[in-house]
Amino acid sequence: VQLQASGGGLVQAGDSLRLSCAASGRTFSSYRMGWFRQGPGKEREFVAGIRSIPSPTHYTDSVKGRFTISRDNAKNTVYLQMNSLKPEDTAVYYCAADSRPYGSISTMTGYNYWGQGTQVTVSS
Repeated sequence: VQLQASGGGLVQAGDSLRLSCAASGRTFSSYRMGWFRQGPGKEREFVAGIRSIPSPTHYTDSVKGRFTISRDNAKNTVYLQMNSLKPEDTAVYYCAADSRPYGSISTMTGYNYWGQGTQVTVSS
């Protein structure tokens, strides 16, 4: 499985961005998908995750109500809509995928495929 993340950029506080992650593979709909981020000098942390059909979603507390993860199985793509961005959201954002039937959605060990990362910078 190959993952290609895109959509990052430089925005001001309060702005919105939508990240996309295109995945290869013919069984995308069965993958558990997630977004993680790594800020300057910080460890990589979970942001949001979405399971396969019926696709329940999970978020870290700091982004609840602002970020929305979704998937389009017809396009093999997962999205992260980020609204009301804050300077503390500045990080490299990574998408991740897992093809195993069971596993954690909010930890790095729950994913066996990773994309290359896309930079999100939020200025105050």
